[in-house]
Amino acid sequence: MAEIFENQILDASSKFEDSLPISSIQLMNKLDEWGITYKCYNHIPLKTVEDSKKHQSQFLSFENGGGHIKNLYLRDHKKNNILIVAEQDCLIDLKKLSALIFKGRLSFGTPNRLMENLGIRPGAVTPFSMINDIKNCLKIYAHPLVNDKTLEISPKNLDIFFDKLGVTPKWIDLN
Repeated sequence: MAEIFENQILDASSKFEDSLPISSIQLMNKLDEWGITYKCYNHIPLKTVEDSKKHQSQFLSFENGGGHIKNLYLRDHKKNNILIVAEQDCLIDLKKLSALIFKGRLSFGTPNRLMENLGIRPGAVTPFSMINDIKNCLKIYAHPLVNDKTLEISPKNLDIFFDKLGVTPKWIDLN
């Protein structure tokens, strides 16, 4: 069921970021406060990898170290929440993934659960809301809680971000 505010369907763009627990502006202010270097790109809302690929020419290419990613918000049969971040073209088999991460049956989290647990809407799932073979990239491109902005950040600075939040990512090989 879509969220509606003042007769408008809320989406994952900046237009409605004031309705999020933390806005992209607040996130970027926190990155600044922590001395984490990044670069912000504004663009039209990108909801899928296919949408993103149409606009990737403005970013560092994969061949030159750009980490173009996709993000999956999942839950297991015990209702544990899982955020998977993978290279955008990686094929992910949920059955194989569940065995890799020692979880039971995996399914996609609902929009309500996404908002409740990560404070974002579908189309804006991101490692910033809380990774796989992106640690060797020079730069990683991820939405800053909305899907009409992209932040360019080094894996080192993303690790600093996780450290500041007390989050320890688990790196797994999805191939």
